[in-house]
Amino acid sequence: MTQARAKAAAAAAASAPGARVRLDKWLWAARLFKTRALAAEAVERGRVEVNGQAAKPSRELKCGDRLRLRQGPVERVVDIVALSAVRGPAPVAQALYAETPESLAARIAAAEARRLAAEPAHSIEQGRPTKRDRRQLAQWQRWSASADDLPE
Repeated sequence: MTQARAKAAAAAAASAPGARVRLDKWLWAARLFKTRALAAEAVERGRVEVNGQAAKPSRELKCGDRLRLRQGPVERVVDIVALSAVRGPAPVAQALYAETPESLAARIAAAEARRLAAEPAHSIEQGRPTKRDRRQLAQWQRWSASADDLPE
């Protein structure tokens, strides 16, 4: 039996009726956060809600719970399909939850808006001149006459 199958079997065993898993551990196992510490920190900062209520990292989850979590500008709403306390491969982790269609559409729209947004560097009007700007300034100063240059 391969390691991926063993982890999938462990995930299926963990989602037996009545099984419960800590919120921070499930977020890590579902690969929504890179480390369990990051998951716990996000929960403590109020970025994760369980069934519309603020939660603690030690909150025990059950199948059917709805999570709302913010990761930067992205907000996701997911329904828990299965429980697992072990972090497995990505396909197994994605099988632990189902993202709501509204959340998925909002996430895609936000990604498209970020893609189409103006480049911040284009809005800078002042700052250090480029080499091209310096050459143009030098050329202009070479050929321009000022009142100070006139003989008295």
